[in-house]
Amino acid sequence: MQTNTLTIGQVSSALNISEDTIRRWAKKGLIKSKRGKNNYRIFNLKEIERVRNKTRGSSCRRKYEVLNESERTDYTVVDLFSGAGGTALGFENSGLNHLLLVEYDKYAVETLKKNRPNWKILFKDIKDVNFEGISADIVEGGFPCQAFSYAGKKLGFADIRGTMFFEFARCVSQIKPKIAVAENVRGLLKHDCGKTLKTMISVLEEIGYRVKFKVLRSQYYDVAQKRERLIIIGVRKDLKIPFIFPKENDYLITLRDAISNVPKSEGQIYPEKKRKIMELIPPGGYWKDLPEHMQKEYMGASFYHTGGRTGMARRLSWDEPSLTLTTSPAQKQTERCHPSETRPLTVREYARIQSFPDDWDFSGGITQQYKQIGNAVPVNLAFHLGKSLIEMLNREGSTIKEDNSVESSEDDSSLIEQFKLLETE
Repeated sequence: MQTNTLTIGQVSSALNISEDTIRRWAKKGLIKSKRGKNNYRIFNLKEIERVRNKTRGSSCRRKYEVLNESERTDYTVVDLFSGAGGTALGFENSGLNHLLLVEYDKYAVETLKKNRPNWKILFKDIKDVNFEGISADIVEGGFPCQAFSYAGKKLGFADIRGTMFFEFARCVSQIKPKIAVAENVRGLLKHDCGKTLKTMISVLEEIGYRVKFKVLRSQYYDVAQKRERLIIIGVRKDLKIPFIFPKENDYLITLRDAISNVPKSEGQIYPEKKRKIMELIPPGGYWKDLPEHMQKEYMGASFYHTGGRTGMARRLSWDEPSLTLTTSPAQKQTERCHPSETRPLTVREYARIQSFPDDWDFSGGITQQYKQIGNAVPVNLAFHLGKSLIEMLNREGSTIKEDNSVESSEDDSSLIEQFKLLETE
C-alpha cells in the first residue's frame, strides 16, 4: 500500500525537489517532519507537494480575503479573554452569535466596543463574574497560561485555583455549554512534560466533558502567517456530538497575498544604526547574512550561543507566510522587518497578517495596537474553527464518523503515552 509519509530522499525523488530545498522549507516552518524508524526524519508527501505548488505559482494560488459566511445560525457563544476580538470576529463571520464577551484590558475593550457596539461586552476581571443562569451552546476562551501547582494528587478542579484556566473551567461548569473550546500556544503540549495539559483535560473530564485536542497551523487556514494554536475541544458527556476539527487547505497564503495593497498606517521606525544593519539583510534572511564582524557586533554574547536564533535581524519574505507575529515587530529576538522596505511592519500590515479587516479599528497608542494584534487569534483561523463547531452542533445525535486526527500532531504523538505514564505517578 502506498504511503504519503516518506524519507527526505524518497520525497526528493518523487517530486523532483532537492533535499536542500526540503530542509530549508522545514527550517522555515513551511513543512513538518517527525522521527521514523532508525531515527530518520520522515515527511508528508502531500504537504510538501502543496508548498511546492504554491512557491511555483500554480493554480492553487488563492486571493487573500477575510472570510465571511452569509448564512447565520441560531447557535450562541460566550467568549472569554476576548482581547481585540480575533476569535470573536472569526466566530461571528462563521455564523455564530455572541451572547457575552469578557475582557479586562481597557484598550481591548475599547476596540471591541468601537467595532461591535451591538456585542454585550463585560469590562471586568473574570474572577468577579458569575455565569450562573446563562445558557449558551459554546464557551470559548484563549486563557493566559499560568504556572500550575501539583500539590494535589488528583490534578483536578481544586488543584488549579488561582489560574486563568480555573476561571475558564468555572465558567464552563456554571454554563454547561454543549461544547467548550480552549485555545493556547503549541508549547502547552509539552509544558512540564505534558502535566499541564493533562491537568486541563482531567479538569474538563471531571466537570462532565469528553476532550480531544489538535494543533492548527494558521498558514493552511487562509492566514498569511506560520502561527500554530493548540485547540482543546470538550463535548458534554450526555450529548452525542462528534469531534470535528477543520481540515487544512491545499494552499498557502503568502505575505505578498496579504499586504501588497494594504492601507497606509502608523508603524515603528528603526534607529539609524539598526536601519543600516537591516538594509544588508535580504528577503527571508537574518543575522547570519551579515558580514562576520557585523554579526558579532549586532549579536553580542548571543553570537557564541548555540541554536539558530533565526528571529534576530530577520527580514520577512514576500513568497512565504509571515513568521508568527509578536506584540512588537521590532523586538531583537523576534524581528519582523518588511520584505522590501527597511522598516518594521506597520499596524495595518500586522492586522492583515492576522486577517483582521481593514476597517477593524484598534484603540490606544501604537504600542497598544501592536500588542492587541500580536496577541490575537487570526480571524480566518477562528472562522474555520467556528465552521467546524457549527458542523459538530448540526450533527448532534447523528452517527457521523469523527475526526480521528486528534490528540496528537506530527511529532507530538508521544504525548498520549506520556499521559498514560503520568497516571501511575
